[in-house]
Amino acid sequence: MSQDAIISPDTRREQRLPPGQALTRKWPVLHAGSTPTFDPATWDLFIFGLVKQQRRFTYAELLGLPRTKVLGDMHCVTRWSKLDNLWEGVATRELLKHVEPSPEANFVMVHCEHGFTTNLPLADFFDEDALFALTHNGMELEPDHGFPLRLVVPKLYAWKSAKWVRGIEFMAADQPGFWEGWEHGGYHLRGDPWAEERFRPR
Repeated sequence: MSQDAIISPDTRREQRLPPGQALTRKWPVLHAGSTPTFDPATWDLFIFGLVKQQRRFTYAELLGLPRTKVLGDMHCVTRWSKLDNLWEGVATRELLKHVEPSPEANFVMVHCEHGFTTNLPLADFFDEDALFALTHNGMELEPDHGFPLRLVVPKLYAWKSAKWVRGIEFMAADQPGFWEGWEHGGYHLRGDPWAEERFRPR
């Protein structure tokens, strides 16, 4: 089930490149460690933390959810930008039909394969153009780019568009994820490319 694409607001800017970024037509592959394997029979997406009731989606259940399309730009903290990406997948807002966050929930921690995590305010996570992507430009995501499920949050640096998503944890207070931790680079807690929020202030 698809619909006309949601246009990410940043694609309407007169100046499409944030400060310090360079345009690329390729899609660089950047991650630490190996690309995880995928077994549709055992894969699941677990929603937990500050929610009224936890929820687990099998891969088949995920594929059965309503689809949305988003046209958005991608800006990597390593200074490349790839414009006009057409994503299709499940809107993050779709989760609100299946789980009820507690009033105390203000942030999420996105949990991924190999222990990678990243944190997001609920306002960014549930933005209209945020989705769990299954395809990119009409093609199934490649494993190196996050297959089977990649979070896409176009308005933030691309490390927030986490690959290989397996869980969403609702939290009351913000806390750094993997790359935001001092031991792994100290990336910014939010990561707005237009404000050049690349690293956490010390």
